[in-house]
Amino acid sequence: MSLKTFIDKIWAEIKTLFNGFPAEMQIAVHIGVIVTENIKNFVDSPAADVLTAIIPGDIDDDVKNWLRAKLPGVLTELKLADSCAGLTDASQITACAIKVLQGLDGDIQSAFLHNLSIFIAKIASNGKLTWGDGVTILEWYYQNEFKAATPAA
Repeated sequence: MSLKTFIDKIWAEIKTLFNGFPAEMQIAVHIGVIVTENIKNFVDSPAADVLTAIIPGDIDDDVKNWLRAKLPGVLTELKLADSCAGLTDASQITACAIKVLQGLDGDIQSAFLHNLSIFIAKIASNGKLTWGDGVTILEWYYQNEFKAATPAA
């Protein structure tokens, strides 16, 4: 058996696991990926509210409110906003942290984004998604569902 065949079988098992998740868990995984992808692709604009730009409008209001309230602190805790220590406005902290994140080298940036997406999905699932499960499920979802559904730029 080739390595590709072996990995394809693992991805198929993860897909089966994901498809067995309750709908709210699948939505939580989706939210983690979408918010993180929006952070990765955010373009700063003076007219844009950064938090509105990165948080999807179609998610549950409780999750949206939590993200608006807590995401700047999470980014600060991840030490993404140390260069913005004097800022107090949530949107400014978030925009500053995003700029720092976007300036990181490829693998380091990917590691931060992956961890952030897991954390957001964990919160969006009300703690039902474990960190360990999130590591695997979010990677599978990003590689096999999100990227497959996103047109190439």
